[in-house]
Amino acid sequence: MGGPDRPTVPVIVGATGIGKTAVATELAGLLSIAVISADARQVYRHLDIGTAKPGPDVRRILPHYGIDLIEPGERYSAGAFARDAVEWLAEARAAGRTPLVVGGTGLYVRALADGLFREPPLDAARREPLRVWVARLTSERAAHWAARLDRGFAGGGRQRAGRAIEVALLTGRPLSWWQRDARERGVMRPWYIHLTLPRELVTRRIAERVDRMLASGLVAEVEGLLGRGIRADAAGLDGIGYREVCAMLRGEIALSGLRDAIVTSTRRYAKRQETWFRHQLRPGQGGPAARESVWVLDASEAPARLAGQIAERWRQRSAA
Repeated sequence: MGGPDRPTVPVIVGATGIGKTAVATELAGLLSIAVISADARQVYRHLDIGTAKPGPDVRRILPHYGIDLIEPGERYSAGAFARDAVEWLAEARAAGRTPLVVGGTGLYVRALADGLFREPPLDAARREPLRVWVARLTSERAAHWAARLDRGFAGGGRQRAGRAIEVALLTGRPLSWWQRDARERGVMRPWYIHLTLPRELVTRRIAERVDRMLASGLVAEVEGLLGRGIRADAAGLDGIGYREVCAMLRGEIALSGLRDAIVTSTRRYAKRQETWFRHQLRPGQGGPAARESVWVLDASEAPARLAGQIAERWRQRSAA
């Protein structure tokens, strides 16, 4: 299905906290699958609680790729993800498993489906002082400059903002242009399963998730990372949840306000994700075939029921 060189791969997407991992775990009881995690935060080792990384019990019964790849502070791009995912896709199929992409990082998903953009050459001598300047900016100021230089900048933390600034200033074109107009062929044909919920239910699930993270020791996790000498502004720790805990430890947020600060940041991020998925999940040039490649599912139903629906539809598509 999808052709011998670009097989069709199911892709579960949706806003943070909507229940993607729970559905994938239930699906593992119905289909022989392996998950490719399309989550830009789960690539970091030691960032477990704040990224809602699937635990050892889940990963024992359901193989996962794309998790625990690099140390906090290291960089990992959508391009690196797509290149690594080629091997993960092949390894999953060789083991007799259907690859299932699961995640909320839209750029990672699009890198697989639509292909990588050709990396623009960046002059190293000019890039280094620019990198130093960006490192001195707050996350908010970095995002401000990225948005001014690239109208297509959709946020995503200091690392992404720094890259948008570098590409715009060193090539004369915004990163969004390179991603849109200098693109190579994707490695798969996606069948998107877009999990959605009314906004008030998303907010409730986010609040419950943050409560679980804090009860599970999110603050202690961050304290342990900082105690190992990892900088508070290191790539990974600048993500939602971690940056608020770092701010609390610096005295910038009261402990009593930590939970609400994380909920607010997560809710805003979920809103941006939903907007992105709504507008970007458009395979090809439209038409019936494109519409059939995006299936919107109400995630208010139980994960087991959703998994059953997905398994049935996947079997029908595979047999067609």
